[in-house]
Amino acid sequence: MLPDHTFTTTVAGKTITFASGKLAEQAGGAVTIRVGDCLLLATATMSKNIREGLDFFPLSVDYEEKMYAAGRIPGGFYRREGKPTTEAILTSRLTDRPLRPLFPDGMRNEVQVIVTTLSSDSLHHLDIMSVNAASAALTISDIPWGGPVGAVRVGYINGQLVANPTIPEMEASTLDLRLAGTRDAIIMVEAGADEVPEELFVEALDFGHKALQPLIDVQEEMRAAIGKEKYEVTLASLDSELETAVKARLGNRIKDIIATITDRDGRNEAMDALREEVVNSFMEEDESIDPREVREIIANELKKVVRHQILYEGVRPDGRDYTTIRPLSAEVGISPRAHGSGLFRRGQTQVLSIVALGTPREAQKLEGLSPEESLRYMHHYNFPPFSTGETWPMRGPKRREIGHGALAGNALLPMIPSEEEFPYTIRVVSEVLSSNGSTSQASVCASTLALMDCGVPIKRPVAGVAMGLVSDGDKYAILTDIQGMEDHLGDMDFKVAGTSEGITAIQMDIKISGLTKELMAQALEQARAARMQIMETMLATISEPRKELSPYAPRMLTIKIDPDKIGAVIGKGGATIRSLEETYEVSVDIQEDGTIFVAGVDGLKAEAAVDAIDAMTKSPEPGQIYTGKVVRTTDFGAFVEFIPGTDGMVHISQISSEHLRNVEDAIKVGDEVMVMVTDISPEGKVRLSRRAVLEGWTLEEARASDNPRSGGSSRGRSSNRGGRDGNGRSRGSRH
Repeated sequence: MLPDHTFTTTVAGKTITFASGKLAEQAGGAVTIRVGDCLLLATATMSKNIREGLDFFPLSVDYEEKMYAAGRIPGGFYRREGKPTTEAILTSRLTDRPLRPLFPDGMRNEVQVIVTTLSSDSLHHLDIMSVNAASAALTISDIPWGGPVGAVRVGYINGQLVANPTIPEMEASTLDLRLAGTRDAIIMVEAGADEVPEELFVEALDFGHKALQPLIDVQEEMRAAIGKEKYEVTLASLDSELETAVKARLGNRIKDIIATITDRDGRNEAMDALREEVVNSFMEEDESIDPREVREIIANELKKVVRHQILYEGVRPDGRDYTTIRPLSAEVGISPRAHGSGLFRRGQTQVLSIVALGTPREAQKLEGLSPEESLRYMHHYNFPPFSTGETWPMRGPKRREIGHGALAGNALLPMIPSEEEFPYTIRVVSEVLSSNGSTSQASVCASTLALMDCGVPIKRPVAGVAMGLVSDGDKYAILTDIQGMEDHLGDMDFKVAGTSEGITAIQMDIKISGLTKELMAQALEQARAARMQIMETMLATISEPRKELSPYAPRMLTIKIDPDKIGAVIGKGGATIRSLEETYEVSVDIQEDGTIFVAGVDGLKAEAAVDAIDAMTKSPEPGQIYTGKVVRTTDFGAFVEFIPGTDGMVHISQISSEHLRNVEDAIKVGDEVMVMVTDISPEGKVRLSRRAVLEGWTLEEARASDNPRSGGSSRGRSSNRGGRDGNGRSRGSRH
């Protein structure tokens, strides 16, 4: 048996246990982390050889969600895990982001981090555990890495900031902040919030950074006790003589292009021409020179020039200052048949969002380790190749698209009305039509427009903007509304979405070792001012949700019945509910608590279906009038099914205003007739009168008239048709 080295620490009174040595001995580093009955295994492994031709760092981070961790067997035909769930993809991204910036520049060895769920108690969050486990595995491994990092979740519950709240505790939180940091600075932020003020968010960041310090301590303890010696890797570097020669040939030409051409297409064309000229000139002189190396030198020079111009001359590549937003425009009603649509444009970034409404049964069913079982509000994001003027195979959404869709969805989620207020399933799809920076936040804006165009009564409109950072030592510049070049060449992509009242979502990716509290506060305040400006453009297009839904949207009505009457609505083998749907052209969804949703494009038919359900589930009372069907006739009267599965008897004297010798002289089996309930016996037997409806009698008049001769009636008699027993209960109902 291999030795098991165990290390513990405490965050917010909860014990976190790391262990290494027993499992996965051939990995570069292997660590388990345990909180409560949640247990994850993280491994970090590096190839010792460099793949030829790579000009990037090949890091992959995968979070493997295993259903056995919760004692469950996966659904589907194969009964095994298939492609990652959305939650698993988001956790993989969350784990990746704080790790990536801390690897050495120029590293080309493949590194693979895999986090596997071994146990889940549905009480503690697994995503934060994944970040800490991955960091610990890298820390004790033989892989060069600048960590460790610690990660915590911060909630705001009953006016107090709480570190690492449990899943049940988070139900009462207005903030779901996940952050990771080094000893000195915050390195990753991901948050959803219910309109949290900027000041509170800064306080939460500082609180979280202090709370994660014990996780740094324990990992450093692990490294000192069991850490492996770091492997000496060969870092990619440029030929210094070639670099000098390329710089000399470039001269000031890159600076001249950046300083004089602010249009992106024109600037790109000029840079492409310069790049090809310089590369070709070197290749003509020496064919052994790698053209990729020449292009990399040119790219590095472009980065230096752009960053210098921003930092020391105060001018961005497109000529803006630090806080100016690119030209804005907004439009709604683009799609004539969709239930709502919104088009938002910021500079060369353009997103079209489309809304479709559905019934509760169309909510997405979730199968994973998340405590959520379904999604009533879905937000999807698509990034096709034409949006950047490129081509690539379209093989379903990538991790980035999944992540951006989730970010936009989190930004809008606090504003989505409750199911009681708006009983629809809502799907929003954001189609990126043109991309030059911050498409995820343009998706937030376009989706707000689309939801209001649809008539979804959102609480308040949401706008989003991406902030950037360029830094050099103590000097830095925070940029509002970054474009693609600034994202690529800058140090930070800080996405902030919110309403006029506060923040609803944040995501931060950085390429440097961390951010200070003061810098974060400035970025958030700058983002707030930008959001308000963007909001003005949106509200000038549509100021509030439309009062009426699209004529093509389903009309959703609700009715609440006694759960014991559900069986009557469903009917034997589902016959009653199918009949309702076919007769009224509606969709009927029944919840276990007795809530019934009725959806149909024709509002009048939907209302009629609700009335029918109400009639069949409401206990009959004397004086009520129903339209029923004659189901049987006898010498002394007829039996009329006035509620599906329930019938009553109409005496021959109460069938017509005229004297009848035979019942079938007036009505026959299958006829629809209107009848009044005149009496209900203690046993539940129902007496009906058709004559009362024909004559317009009151209940008292009907009862006075309904006094048949003693040998010719069966007063209060009721048959047991339609699945009802002698007490008027449905055999299919719940008791």
